[in-house]
Amino acid sequence: MAGAALRAELPDTAPHILVVDDDRRLRDLLARYLTEQGFRVTSAASAAEARAKAQSLVFDAMVLDVMMPGENGFDYARSVRETSRVPILMLTARSNTNDRVMGLEIGADDYLPKPFEPRELTLRLNNIINRGAPRAAGAAEAVVFGPFAFRIDRGELRRGDEVIRITEREREILTLLVGAGGAGVEREQLAGSGGVAAERAVDVQINRLRRKIEVDPANPLLLQTVRGVGYRLALD
Repeated sequence: MAGAALRAELPDTAPHILVVDDDRRLRDLLARYLTEQGFRVTSAASAAEARAKAQSLVFDAMVLDVMMPGENGFDYARSVRETSRVPILMLTARSNTNDRVMGLEIGADDYLPKPFEPRELTLRLNNIINRGAPRAAGAAEAVVFGPFAFRIDRGELRRGDEVIRITEREREILTLLVGAGGAGVEREQLAGSGGVAAERAVDVQINRLRRKIEVDPANPLLLQTVRGVGYRLALD
């Protein structure tokens, strides 16, 4: 009853989250915690149930468990991406790098391994929701490349008046490329401290970025490969 009372007091403008996890205990805990943090929450125990609820409700983000019986989280995320750009946070007990890379390839915005701190989940949810929301233009100058403009202070990529939704890692990579002023940035620098596996993930992110900004991703004009170094952004 307390949870229902909290949910009833939330404004209609509160972000609406779909939590999909076959673990009933974790699902209920997440719903209670996120409600207390100011989110409206709808829960589903399977991909099929989530799909049914998504037909009649609009969500601001999804928290999606990878390991579910039947249609797993990867399969469901892949089907969601066919028609929707809703932010997706993948939740899993696995720490395998291949799983993280697969989530990025599918189009997930973030990836949080279990066990996790609830506060980190809240922060990550707010980040992926805010990055996808349109923002009013400010006074800070944007860095321009081709028809696109990137605001480092906001991590916001635009094409004219359209906000191009990018993931946290894509934003970090764009920030590094823009900061280089058009010079090449080494793959190791773009990968951070994750080693060879992280470098592989960088290549995945670069390919995803190219699909968003290039007319022909196979022959990129804006996000270019620098042989033997890494990548560069052709700034105006």
